[in-house]
Amino acid sequence: MQARARKRIPGMTQLLSKRPDMFAPGVWPGYYSKAKGVEVWDLDGNRYLDMSIAGIGANILGYADDEVNAAVHEAISAGSSSSLNCPEEVELADLLCEIHPWAEKVRFARTGGESMAIAVRIARAYTGRDKIAFCGYHGWHDWYLAANLGAANALGEHCLQGLDPRGVPKGLSGTAFSFRYNHLDELQAIVTHHKDDLAAIVMEPVRSKLPEPGFLEGARALASETGAVFIMDEISAGFRMNTGGAHMFLNIIPDIAVFSKAMGNGFPIAAIIGKGNVMNATQDSFISSTMWTERIGPTAALATINKHRSVNVSDHLMVIGKLVQKGWRELSAKNGLNLYIDGIPPMGHFSFEYNNAMEMKALFVQLMLEKGFLASTLFYAMYAHQDHHVKKYLHAVDEAFAYISEANKVGNIEKCLKSFPATSGFKRLA
Repeated sequence: MQARARKRIPGMTQLLSKRPDMFAPGVWPGYYSKAKGVEVWDLDGNRYLDMSIAGIGANILGYADDEVNAAVHEAISAGSSSSLNCPEEVELADLLCEIHPWAEKVRFARTGGESMAIAVRIARAYTGRDKIAFCGYHGWHDWYLAANLGAANALGEHCLQGLDPRGVPKGLSGTAFSFRYNHLDELQAIVTHHKDDLAAIVMEPVRSKLPEPGFLEGARALASETGAVFIMDEISAGFRMNTGGAHMFLNIIPDIAVFSKAMGNGFPIAAIIGKGNVMNATQDSFISSTMWTERIGPTAALATINKHRSVNVSDHLMVIGKLVQKGWRELSAKNGLNLYIDGIPPMGHFSFEYNNAMEMKALFVQLMLEKGFLASTLFYAMYAHQDHHVKKYLHAVDEAFAYISEANKVGNIEKCLKSFPATSGFKRLA
C-alpha cells in the first residue's frame, strides 16, 4: 500500500506527521484496518497498543469511542446534510461560549489549518491591517508560510525545519514575523517596528513549556496597546489541561481562540470563537464553505465535549502523561541514555541527545513495533489509556532502551536497523 501511495499521492500522505519516514521507514505499518480504544490493527492483521500520537492528538477519548460514535450514527441516520442548516451548530456555539464566558460568537470550519486562516482573515478585516506577529506552529496556509519568504528559516524555531514557501505569493513577503515562546523582547521588537500595521498577535497558549511569569500577560498587553487582535491557537493544547482552552487554565483572555483536533475525537470539526465586535468582522469579508454546514462535525463535538466534562477527561490525561514522562526519565537513567524530555504531560516528547539521534529513534520505533506497540519519541495521552497500558509500555521501553544503549556503546546502531533512519522536519519524500 505504501508503494501504491508513493506512486499516486504526492508526498505519500495527507499529513506530514503521519508519514512513515517520520518514524521508521520500511517497518512502520503506515496504514490501519481498524482502531478501537487504544488499539490499532494494520493491514496485515497485526495488533498494536498505540502509545504514540493518538491520531496526532485528535482522538482524545480513544479510538471509536462508543458514545461519540452513537451520536454520529444517529446524525447520519437522520441525514448528515440537507438544504437547511443543522441545529447542532447552534447548540455547539452556545456550549463553547458557556465554557468560555469571554466569547460571544462562533464560526465553524472542519480543519485546524483552515480555521487559523479564518481567524487571521477576521483579524485583518477587523483592524484593516495586514501584518501578523506569531509564535508557534499554525498550519500550511499562505499567511503563515509567508514568514519564510526572503528569510533563511524563520519557521525553524516553530516545530518544522525546511518549510519551503514555494507557491506562496511573493507579495506576502514582510507580512508575517515570528517570535519565540517566552521571549517577550522579540515580540516587543516586532511591535516597535510594525505597530501601526499589526493586525494580530497569534500564539499557542502552551506547547512544550509553561509560560514564564509575565510572558502571556505581556503579549496580551501589547495586543491591547496596539489594537491588534490577540489570537490563541488551541488546536493542539485545547482540551488537554481542562475542558476548553488552555488559556483559561493560564488565566489569559484572548480576542479569538481557535479549536480543532481533540474537540471532535477524530471527526472533522473546528471552531473560531471570539468577542462579538471582533467576530462581527466576518461579515465584512467573505468566509463561507458548503462542508462547514454538515452535521457530523458538530454532533461529534457536542458528544465529545459533554463526555469530556462529565468524566473529567483532562485530569486523567494529566495523570497518564505524568506517568509516561516519569518512566522515560527513570528508564533512561537506568540504562545510561541521555534524553531530552519536554512537553506538557498530555503531550510529552523526548529526543536522544546523540549525533545519531535519528538512527536511535528509528531503532526505538522498530524495537517497540516488535513488542506490539506503536511508539515513537512522543506520546499523546487518550482517556482510554489506563495504568496497566502504561505499565506494559514502560516495561517494553526499558528493554528497548537497554538494547539501544548497548548497541550505541559498541557503535552498531545503524547495523541494527531493518530499514532507514527517521527524518526530522520537512523533507520531500521521493
